Amino acid sequence: MESAIARLTPDVRAVAAYHLGFADVAGNPTRHGSGKALRPALALLSARAAGAPPERGVPAAVAVELVHNFSLLHDDIMDNDTERRHRPTAWTVFGIGAAILAGDALLALAQDLLLEDGTPQGAWAARCLSAAVQRLIGGQGSDLAFEKRDDVTLAECLDMAGDKTAALMACACSIGAVHLGAPPTLAMALAGFGAHVGLAFQLTDDLLGIWGAPEVTGKPVRADLRARKKSLPVVAALNSGTPEAAELRTLLTDPQPLGEDDLLRAAALVVEAGGKDWAENEADTQLAAANASLADIDLSADVRAELTAIAEFITARQW
Repeated sequence: MESAIARLTPDVRAVAAYHLGFADVAGNPTRHGSGKALRPALALLSARAAGAPPERGVPAAVAVELVHNFSLLHDDIMDNDTERRHRPTAWTVFGIGAAILAGDALLALAQDLLLEDGTPQGAWAARCLSAAVQRLIGGQGSDLAFEKRDDVTLAECLDMAGDKTAALMACACSIGAVHLGAPPTLAMALAGFGAHVGLAFQLTDDLLGIWGAPEVTGKPVRADLRARKKSLPVVAALNSGTPEAAELRTLLTDPQPLGEDDLLRAAALVVEAGGKDWAENEADTQLAAANASLADIDLSADVRAELTAIAEFITARQW
């Protein structure tokens, strides 16, 4: 990752290095950490699933992580988030314009990494990543549109999560194999695994967005409720047809800022209307579907075990 972003122009590199945890605001090297690195880990496992050593999957793994961080840089601006990974977000430090340009640069750099070997497999991997980005952008657009609507259905919300989160996770799980020219049947099975894992991840992330401890999430507690996000537990609660759903809708559509008491009440209403239980059960369902996707493909025991372990880790995060 550091070698890749070293290609960027100095001003853009400074923002990217800060966002990724490689440098502080002044540009001094640091090891603050750049997140959970789930997607690159899955990409490396994807290469191993194709029978190659993990280092063969490094370009694809870096490309996927660059795209993920492109989306985070832009998401933080759109969501007005001021904290990520226990530090001020890049746009609050360097400005909105600089953060947008850094995200754009990471997206372009990701494609360069896949295309520079000049092979048909590199082109296919780049197309796989590009298709995931298109879905990611569509999902983010839906997420923003939901903020202005009070009638979002659970099916719409699941479709949005499938595009915004699961599409890139599916790409991560298959791109290493695609980049190495693995059979389409293997790539498709790995992508199916990743799609279910991605939904489980989003469901868990949405639970953390309401009930997650700041030391786990890197964001203030009940941050998603404060932003009135139409997250999956909230939409499940709003569509429950219960008296609590009506009260929650009234609370979230009130134009007045939500105080701490309001946020506590809203979180309680999501629980009482069944939104939290539904999200937890659906995450378990998606995890089971992910593992089932691997049942009929020929994988080494260690790769299968590691893919399963990552999927379980995703839904085991505590809130």
